[in-house]
Amino acid sequence: MHYNKVDISGVDTSKLKVLSEEEKTSLLHRYKNGDRHARDLLISGNLRLVLSVIQKFMGRGENADDLFQVGCIGLMKSIDNFNTDLDVRFSTYAVPMIAGEVRRYMRDNNPIRVSRSLRDLAYRAMQAKEILQSKNQKEPSIKQIAKMIDSPESAVVIALESVTEPVSLYEPVYSDAGDTLYVMDQVGDKNDDNNWLDEILLKEAIGDLSEREKNILYLRFFLGKTQVEVANEIGISQAQVSRLEKNTLDKIKGNI
Repeated sequence: MHYNKVDISGVDTSKLKVLSEEEKTSLLHRYKNGDRHARDLLISGNLRLVLSVIQKFMGRGENADDLFQVGCIGLMKSIDNFNTDLDVRFSTYAVPMIAGEVRRYMRDNNPIRVSRSLRDLAYRAMQAKEILQSKNQKEPSIKQIAKMIDSPESAVVIALESVTEPVSLYEPVYSDAGDTLYVMDQVGDKNDDNNWLDEILLKEAIGDLSEREKNILYLRFFLGKTQVEVANEIGISQAQVSRLEKNTLDKIKGNI
């Protein structure tokens, strides 16, 4: 199975028609009015959407064809539960539904054991999430989910996190003209703007030290040796090491 080409029952999905928003809307209304054939057309016309969703779950040891079939189940649920009365694009509603179905499948096949009570709470929370999402046609908040199942918000968060597949820092989240943005690119620190300056100043301060002072810092803080061990290695007393260490650290602090 390739990202842009999948053979399902001998059919190459890369050659399937991609429905326009107008076609989707028309078929959804036909299906809601009892046209079962419209449902089949919606499924075949959105298989490429399933492919795009399952790409981010690839490379985790799961069979690609299994992921695709599970994603199709999520697509069918999206079609059956979509509310045509609300002004929402079908793909906006379907993508999280398809992804949720795949996550459930991967969670149930996860070798990491989660307590029964925590898993039960997670199941209830996910069921509530689907109901709320179907009703409001948008992702519900933790507060809404917790209220619906009468559980503390903190408990709901912990339960959902316990059954969520960990995300790699190298998982792509966006790609444009070959420039890929990864998860790690969006992980930051509120002090990021100042950290680079601190690092430069620290390097400059260490650069001003004598070779003996640098050697003592290296032995003490990089190799983790005691002052006695450092004293024996460089041939001076432990008291001298202690004094030199203190003076060196004071010098660094004064230069930053």
